[in-house]
Amino acid sequence: MAKKKLNPKLQEWVTARQRHHLSHAHVQMARELGMNPAKLGKLDNHRQEPWKAPLPQFIEDLYEKRFGKRRPDVVTTIEARARAVASKEAARKVEKSARRAARDALTSPTPASLSHDEGGS
Repeated sequence: MAKKKLNPKLQEWVTARQRHHLSHAHVQMARELGMNPAKLGKLDNHRQEPWKAPLPQFIEDLYEKRFGKRRPDVVTTIEARARAVASKEAARKVEKSARRAARDALTSPTPASLSHDEGGS
């Protein structure tokens, strides 16, 4: 079975995680803070800017300042979140098709009414 590709927006976070050597917790914190994965490069300290904190520490400091804790309570990977969202969407599709089938069963004409309508004139 072929592996499904990630949503392009989530794929950007996976790429940023690899490029900037971030942990899953740091990626989740950055996402909760509303950071843009394409802009993490200019926030990252390349050892040329000694006044900047390293990116993981910078994210932790911002997260603590905003949410009052060092790390999220539950850390989930991007891939796990994508699987959860996909299974939730699949369940919603099944539920919606079941509702439609039930609605169509109630509103569809019965065979007796069809034969009555055809011989009307």
